[in-house]
Amino acid sequence: MDIKGKVAIVTGASSGIGEATAREFARGGAKVVLAARRVDKLESLAKEIDAIGTGAQAHVVQADLARLDDIEKLVNETVQKFGRIDILVNNAGFGRLDWLENLDPVKDIRAQIDVNVMGVIQTTRLVLPLMIKQRSGSIVNMCSMAGLIGTPTYTIYSASKHAVHGFSEALRREVKPWGIDVSLVYPGGVVTEFASHAGIKRKTKATTPKFMLLTAEQVGQAVVKLVRRPRRMWIIPWMWGFTVFMNRFFPGFVDSVNINRFTVPEREDELKAK
Repeated sequence: MDIKGKVAIVTGASSGIGEATAREFARGGAKVVLAARRVDKLESLAKEIDAIGTGAQAHVVQADLARLDDIEKLVNETVQKFGRIDILVNNAGFGRLDWLENLDPVKDIRAQIDVNVMGVIQTTRLVLPLMIKQRSGSIVNMCSMAGLIGTPTYTIYSASKHAVHGFSEALRREVKPWGIDVSLVYPGGVVTEFASHAGIKRKTKATTPKFMLLTAEQVGQAVVKLVRRPRRMWIIPWMWGFTVFMNRFFPGFVDSVNINRFTVPEREDELKAK
């Protein structure tokens, strides 16, 4: 797909990967609809996009992707403004990382499912009729390595991303005859606001090695590449593919590493108390 002049919705566009993706579309001359809750951040980005000079346009829609009425407003405003939707990037999402019993049932568990899963499903459902009518479209769903490998403290976040994986796989097989491509991106660690909102507390200080960390810009570039040359899934950086292989074919080994290198050291005091 040549993205110049195409209409792209990017959710979660107020920061991080969504912001970087929107900029990348704008550099290619696309018309970008920016959706998120923080409207001040969106308006600042919109001014930047309008000044790029590639023919790009930006339109801001304040939307909470956990609310169906906000999603309906997002889709309706896009159609009213531009008359079509060519690209949907379901990027909005967040994580709360802790032991399952410590997670708040509403603020941590239900909220993650509402945004990370239901937000993706409902936004896609409302965009699809227009893409089907156009006989063309590109949907890129932001997954995560947590959508392929479940690790301790990621129970709900991983569940939400596994759901996105299954949803996208089924959807791809539903809509391909209409000329609609569905792609998944699986980034490893990315330098964004994610960690600051996730509530991470780790004695072991376990984290993604620096040489494997991605920038939001790198992920944004990958998203636009997937729109231009669709593929089913893209794991970035490629080294994580080895971990996915090990998890699939040697799950016992991966269990042992996670439990003995992370779970036991992190919960040592609790285990001794029992």
